[in-house]
Amino acid sequence: MMNIMDDITIKEGWMYGGWRAPLNLWKGMTTSIHDDGVAKKVGMRGGTIPGTIHLSLFAPVALKMFGDRWFEKGSLSLYYTFATLDREEVRTVVKMPHEGSQDVQVEARVEMRDGKVVATGTLAAGEPKELSYLQALELKNSNPEDIRILSGFKVGDNLKTRDILVTQEAADKGLEAITDHLDYYKGKSPWGNSILSPTAMFGIMSQGSYSLDATAVEAVPFYGATEIKNIAGPTLVGVPYKTTGKIACVGVSSKTEYFWIDCFLEEKETGKKIASMRHMNRFMKAASPLYENQ
Repeated sequence: MMNIMDDITIKEGWMYGGWRAPLNLWKGMTTSIHDDGVAKKVGMRGGTIPGTIHLSLFAPVALKMFGDRWFEKGSLSLYYTFATLDREEVRTVVKMPHEGSQDVQVEARVEMRDGKVVATGTLAAGEPKELSYLQALELKNSNPEDIRILSGFKVGDNLKTRDILVTQEAADKGLEAITDHLDYYKGKSPWGNSILSPTAMFGIMSQGSYSLDATAVEAVPFYGATEIKNIAGPTLVGVPYKTTGKIACVGVSSKTEYFWIDCFLEEKETGKKIASMRHMNRFMKAASPLYENQ
């Protein structure tokens, strides 16, 4: 059986991950963008794979490029530009840092076989001087009177605080959704306990925002961008955490309404910040009765 690190290649200053074909495990959710029928009604090619699945494609590359320290103090910041479908092949592409660099940020993307870019952003280790891809974006709030689907959302509102304790059983189940399984996810970790994948980190830090999705009026949500940052990581299985967050932006585009959230993961006992996340959710106007006459 091939090690997932074995098909990583370096060519002309870029590191390439191996080709992967994630499964759409959510295509049976008949009210979601992951369902073929729903997706096609709002103009998509078919049921989409969550963009956050692609986060975990970068873990082997980050490990090879930066070593274990990326899981302790590193970040991945991605803006999703094209939605992939079940089993469509993708790979990571990351610019190589200068030799000996410690606090460094490099370009990163996910691409398809035909060269189409699925996600674009940055990968970083340590404390680089530059802002990450998403932190450098200007978050544009729209006038409240222009917002329909997300009319109850206000910048600065707190998300629900949640206590989190991930068991190994739950962590193992989460691995079904991603293609790259590091040994670190299964108990063979330099930090003692198993660690969570970037995709799983998104999952636990977003829990305070789940109620936001439920308040949308018959709209179809999908992910627009995600940044995961290890502040004093990694995030460990079996450790009690608390997740907090706030709404950072609420806006309207030609086809969607959207909100951005900023979240933190803290050790429950000490309050120490372990990780953070910036994330954007979009809601399709085409699936909302509030826009049916447009």
